[in-house]
Amino acid sequence: MGTTLHTLKPPKGARHKMKRVGRGIGSGKGKTSGRGMKGQMARRQPTRPGFEGGQNPIHRRVPKRGFVNIFRVEYQAVNLALIEGQYAAGEEVSLETLRAKGLIPKRAKLIKLLGTGDIKTAVKVKVHACSETAKSKLEAAGGSVELLEA
Repeated sequence: MGTTLHTLKPPKGARHKMKRVGRGIGSGKGKTSGRGMKGQMARRQPTRPGFEGGQNPIHRRVPKRGFVNIFRVEYQAVNLALIEGQYAAGEEVSLETLRAKGLIPKRAKLIKLLGTGDIKTAVKVKVHACSETAKSKLEAAGGSVELLEA
């Protein structure tokens, strides 16, 4: 006979019997039901997360600093030194090719080309932003920069 809905049971040892407390002194868990004597824990349990016994909690004691700019645009920085040696002359450098070669993380959405390092190969670069240094170095090597819509 196979397993059916009316024969389903949890495996042995998976379920524990409920501890019956407050059922007389002879049970071993009578009178105070294992909560000790007086105090907050005997009367009210559990307390909410972050509760510090009534003292001013840490999220209210520590001052807030600065702000988060909700209009901030996050670019993934790509230096010329990273491109050099990875692409052949005339090849296109784009978000997809950089991702395929593992040079940028998968979650990167916007690319900014920066001018750290030198480049000797003439490549066609399609990025969302570019520094002046990177643009001048790339054009000196015979390459070109195309700015995409951010």
